[in-house]
Parts: sequence; C-alpha cells; structure tokens
Amino acid sequence: MKRHLWCMALFIALALVASACAGSSDDTTTTSADWGTTTTRDITPPSSDSVGAMLDSGGCGPENPPADYAGYHGKINKIIAVDSLTVQFDLCSTDPAFLPKLSFLVHGVQPAEHLEATGGAPIRNPIGTGPYKLVEWVPGDSIVFERFDDYYGPKPTHSTAILRWSAEAGSRLLELQAVPGVDGITFPSINDYPEIEGDADLALVFKPEPNILYVAMTNTFAPFDNPDVRKALAVGIDRQRIVDDFYPPGSEVASHFTPCSIEHGCEGDAWYDYDPAAGRQLLADAGFPNGFNITIFYRDVVRGYLPEPSAVATDIKTQLKDNLNIDATIEVMESGAFVDAVRTGSLDGIYLFGLTGVYPHISNFFNFHFSANNAQFGVNDPSYTELVSEASKTIDPAVAAPLYAEANNAVKEFVPMVPIVHSATAFAYKSDVKNAYAPPWGQVLFHLMDNGEDTLVFMQGAEPLSLYCADESDGESLRPCAQVVEGLYGIAPNGDVVPQLATECAPNEDGTVWTCTLRNDVKFHDGSDLDANDVVVSFSAGLDAANPLHVGNTGAWTYYDYLWDGLINAE
Repeated sequence: MKRHLWCMALFIALALVASACAGSSDDTTTTSADWGTTTTRDITPPSSDSVGAMLDSGGCGPENPPADYAGYHGKINKIIAVDSLTVQFDLCSTDPAFLPKLSFLVHGVQPAEHLEATGGAPIRNPIGTGPYKLVEWVPGDSIVFERFDDYYGPKPTHSTAILRWSAEAGSRLLELQAVPGVDGITFPSINDYPEIEGDADLALVFKPEPNILYVAMTNTFAPFDNPDVRKALAVGIDRQRIVDDFYPPGSEVASHFTPCSIEHGCEGDAWYDYDPAAGRQLLADAGFPNGFNITIFYRDVVRGYLPEPSAVATDIKTQLKDNLNIDATIEVMESGAFVDAVRTGSLDGIYLFGLTGVYPHISNFFNFHFSANNAQFGVNDPSYTELVSEASKTIDPAVAAPLYAEANNAVKEFVPMVPIVHSATAFAYKSDVKNAYAPPWGQVLFHLMDNGEDTLVFMQGAEPLSLYCADESDGESLRPCAQVVEGLYGIAPNGDVVPQLATECAPNEDGTVWTCTLRNDVKFHDGSDLDANDVVVSFSAGLDAANPLHVGNTGAWTYYDYLWDGLINAE
C-alpha cells in the first residue's frame, strides 16, 4: 500500500521521476546505532516494483558564476532513489564536508506520505525513526516523548522522556536541585559552577563545543564602510578582559575566527593584539578624531558562546567610550527580529552574534560567514570569498591548509567582524544519571542516559519554535527533534560522524557521486518501513523551492540554503 500511495504522490504532487530497479543481496558490515558496535547482516534485495524518486536541479551552473547569474549554482545536481535501499547523490562539485553535513539534523528523514499529508509542514507532529515518538507538546510547559519499542538501536531504559524549559539559568538549577525535579539542564550560569561542583548530588559536565562570539558590523552603513574604522574596533576592544570577567574556565580569547580544535581552523596569522592607542589613531586617520555615536544591538538570549548577553554588551559599551571615545547606546531586540536583521544585513550599528558549530568541518564556520552571497556583513571581499569557495571544494588537506591560511589572513585584513571568544560551556545533571554527557557537536540524546527511573526529564533554555527541524536554525528546536527524527548519518557522543539510517555512504574516485545504502531494519513511528523514496522526498522538500512540500515553519530553510550553496528553483 505504501508503495502504491507513494507512486501516486510522486507523479501528482512532486513531479518526480520514476524508474523500476532490481538488485542482488549482499552481506554488509555496518555501524549500528550504539555508536561503535559492528554487525554483519543481509541486505534484502529491493522488490521489482520499487519506485525510484529523483530530485533534479536541472543542471549545475558555472563553477564561478558572475554576480548577475540568476541560475542554480549550488552543490546538488541530483538525488536519486536507485532502489528501495540505495540513494545516490550526484554533486556539482567535490565537497569534502559531505558526510559531516549529512550528520546535521536538518537532514532528518520523515515518511514521504506524512510530509504530503501535512502539506510540507509537520511542525508539531513529526514522524521519525528515532528512539522516541512524540506524545504531546503542551505549549509553554513541556514536550512528552515515549519509548519507540520498534527502534532498531539501543532502546531507552525509561519509557517516557520529558523536555521542559526555562529562560533563567537560576530557575533551571533550582529544578535540578529539587526532588524529584529534573535530571539534567543546559548551560547553568557560570556563577553557579562552584555550587554545582560542591554538591554531591549534582554533576557538572563540561561541553567541549566549538563556538565563536564576535562583534560584527555591516559595511554598507557609515562609518563601517571605512576599513580603518573596522580595524579600530578590532584593536580597541580588550577581548581578554571580556573572557576573564564573563566566561567560565577553559574559555579562550579567539586567536582565529574558527576554533583550533577544527582541522585548518587556526591556519594563518593570529588576530590583532589589543592596542587602544593604535585604535584612536586609526579613527583619527579615518576622520573621527573625537569618535562617533553608534548603537550596540543584541538579543537577550543565552547561548554557549554568550552566557551573559547584557553584561557583555554593557562592558563593550564601556570599553568603546574609554578606549576609542565612541559613544554607544544599547538596544535589545526580540530574538527572531534580531536574527532576521543580522541575516539580511540591516543593522546600522554593531551587534553581538555567534555560532555554535553544527557539523565538524571548517566550512561550517567559514562558508556560512565568508561566502560571497552572505548579506550579513554587507559587501564581501573577493580576497577571501574566492579562497573560501576554492578551499571548500578541496579534498586533500595538504592543499586546503594554505588556502584557509590565505583566507583567514584576508578576513583579518578586511575586518568584517571582530572575533572575541571561544567559550567553554557545560551542562549539569543529577549525579546518579548514568552516561550523562554534553556533546561537542549535535544534540544530547536522552536514550543514551539512564536515571534509574521510568521517566527522564531534561530542561533547556527556551521553548522550541517547531519540531520540523529541516526548516529551523534554533538549537532549542533541534534538541527535541533529535529525539524523534534521524538522518542518514549522525554524530556520536564523542563528536564522531557515524552512519545512522545508512549503513554507509561511499564516494566515487573524485568525490562527486556518493552512494548511500540504507539499513533494512528501520521503521517509522507510524509502522511504515524506511526506504530510499522517503530520503529523496525529505531532501526535496528542503532543497527545491518549487516543490509543493517546500513549506516548513519559517520558510527560510536557512541551513539547506547555506549547506548546499543555494536552493534549487529559488527566486
């Protein structure tokens, strides 16, 4: 029945291409969902009536498109369901970050029929393959999950998991200290670290996440169109003072935009030293011997890279006056409006923003910020955008390293932003929670932990925006999604990229074609079986702006757009 319904959906709703394919059985060694145990199993051959869905970009654009090029110039040429257990990705260019990108949760797979039934917007009722299925979202209070007994991997020891939220770190800590209370919380206040570490009933678990806080400006607004003004800010802010006063132990002043824990992250020269006298001279040379007036924008939302938003903004205001004679006013913005303004480059002052890495590759940091089509900083300079583009297509690390070094030096010279700090972060748990952890990449997975009870409760900083994370960029939304929905690849607790719904994705010789073999023992929460069509349709909904399922929640599809260098059929 599923194949019949899906075949109709392909031709009626998605206008995808069908083909009948057959295959042969094969013994395959796979990595199972317990993050490391290898098992050998028999792949059942696809049935002769398997329907092959396909996403076709219509052809790749020029490798270096001119500024006025209006056609598609992204990375995905085609995605094809070769048979029921095989998906083929044809890329427009080599992408050394292909597998890390697949591990990011926006590529979670849902049943094709469910995406169609919800009109491409399963924002509160996802159907996934994960260890939990959704029971209820109580607005303003909690999300309840129950154990999925047909899960192919290790099942939770508890039958119920509950996610709650509170914006105040102190409130989250009180809930953790309560009996019974919650079992784990995100990002306790650094002021509470000593109390947590001194409480035998609690455990502070450090989270080695790669992140960056930066102060940025948009160079289409004066006076930031003047490079000397931007450089004055680069040398006029005492970044060490900010780290010492507002960040937990283990945090470090950012010598480079990308953390050094990421390969190629610290190629090239280190950032400018603090030198307020040089900053004042740069301002005088730029025509501002007495400084000027600006606005500092930020959102009052705690992130790992910004644990004390108000305090950091206030300190920067003080420093600008004391060090550079710049008078600043502070404007706190609503989170969604702030993010939109940053993304479109419409803030006329400076602002505090950052990134927590979502997949383990330098392109996560560099390509997101320093590509030619990023409007955030205004006009991007070819001195770094071209190098970033070339490096992101280079498989050989020895060849990529000098490209990233040159790109980093060019960013330093152009100063689209000022990198401030790579922050250390932590979660906190009750001490009797077994296997409690705080992952460097990806989201914490509740089913890997055991509190010895039938219900595990976890608390984060804010309510999710939706549970359709293909069209979300907010970490507070991604965390609950990760309990329900999975992708072809995932991220293990130690940060390794590992197969999840796929047993393997293997490249051809030049890395432009990847063939992914799916597990044959995966069921969705509605009882249907995972197949290649579900994968293709899930990707199509995110990538193809002309697809009737390209609806989502925000409509921005931020990560699909960024990860694959643009959407197909985008206006």
